[in-house]
Amino acid sequence: MTHDWLAFAKELRSIAQTGQTYTDNKYEMERYRQLEALTNQMFAVLGDVPIEKIENLIIPDRGYATPKVDVRGAVFDDHGRVLLVREIKDGLWTLPGGWADVNEGPSEGVLKEIFEESGHRASRPRLAMLKDRSLHPYAYYSPDHIYKLFYVCTHEGGEFIPNNETDAAEFFALDDLPPLSEGRTLPVDIHECWAFATSGAAGIYSD
Repeated sequence: MTHDWLAFAKELRSIAQTGQTYTDNKYEMERYRQLEALTNQMFAVLGDVPIEKIENLIIPDRGYATPKVDVRGAVFDDHGRVLLVREIKDGLWTLPGGWADVNEGPSEGVLKEIFEESGHRASRPRLAMLKDRSLHPYAYYSPDHIYKLFYVCTHEGGEFIPNNETDAAEFFALDDLPPLSEGRTLPVDIHECWAFATSGAAGIYSD
C-alpha cells in the first residue's frame, strides 16, 4: 500500500513540475506550486520525516519531469573480489557511483566516479544492467524516479585517495561482503554484476 501511495505522490509531483514548465497562466502556475508543496508533504508523511528533510532531499529540477540517472561501477580483481567504497554519510559500503552529469556520457561518468571515490582506475565499462529503482527493495525511498545503470569495468590499479564522499576503498570476497548502504547498492546487484562479468557477454553500448 505504501508503495502505491509513493507512486501516486511521484506522479503528482511530475504533473506539478511539468505544469509549471508549460503554463503561461499565473493562476494555474500558483495551483501547480501548491500541488508541488502538497506532494512534498505527502513524501514527508510516507517517510515519517520532517518536511524540511524532504525539501533538502529533492533534487531541484525544472522542465518536463523525467527519471534521474544513477551510475554504479562494479570492478573485480583477479581473485573475483569486488571493489567497494565506504560512504562518509552513513558509514556503509557501496559500489562507487553517483548521479550522471550533463555533457558527460554515462560510461565516462562511471569511470570518473570510480576514480574520485576509490582512487582506483578502471577501463572498458560494459553496461550490465539497467534497473528501475522503484521496482527493487532499496533501503530508503526517494521522491525522485531513478534509473540505476550498473557497469562492469576492468581494474587498472590504484589506491585509495581521501575525498569528501568516501573514507575507504577495499576489495571484498562476494561471500564476505561488509554492511552495505542498501539505498545505493544491494547484495544482489553485486552478484548479478559478477554473473555478467563471468558470462563473457560483451555488454551494451550506452553513450
